[in-house]
Amino acid sequence: MKHISYVENALEWEKEFSFFIPVKVRFSETDMFGHLNNKAPFTYFEEARIEFFKELGFMQKWMDKKTEAMIVVANQQCDYLKQVYFDEQLRVYVKIQSVGTSSADLHYMVKNEAGEICLAARGTIVQVSRTTGKGLPWSDEWKAKLLER
Repeated sequence: MKHISYVENALEWEKEFSFFIPVKVRFSETDMFGHLNNKAPFTYFEEARIEFFKELGFMQKWMDKKTEAMIVVANQQCDYLKQVYFDEQLRVYVKIQSVGTSSADLHYMVKNEAGEICLAARGTIVQVSRTTGKGLPWSDEWKAKLLER
């Protein structure tokens, strides 16, 4: 894997992923050459992130309109390492890289059927107040759950 600024040791980084979702590249996600459009991975990351947070029990709370907290994406970046084409079966991995007061840095890894890393990405999510839009600190319980992942 080429050098990526947010990955210090590629082998260790890869081993730290356990959660993934399967994704099949749809025709509508490709260009006229059958090559994956550069915006499609961000949809894959969103799907993986939502399923990851569902597994932690967070998504259900954030979706409750009575809950003050909600989640927003503060930034995202993606490194395109290998070509991806229509009809390929992918595994989209997500993990927590670090946790702040109200934020978390997530890393993503996408592998093809051969087990090759096609995409590497990172993004910051922030838990914010629905009312003020300002950051809401993680509860001790939630922070512990994030740190163990």
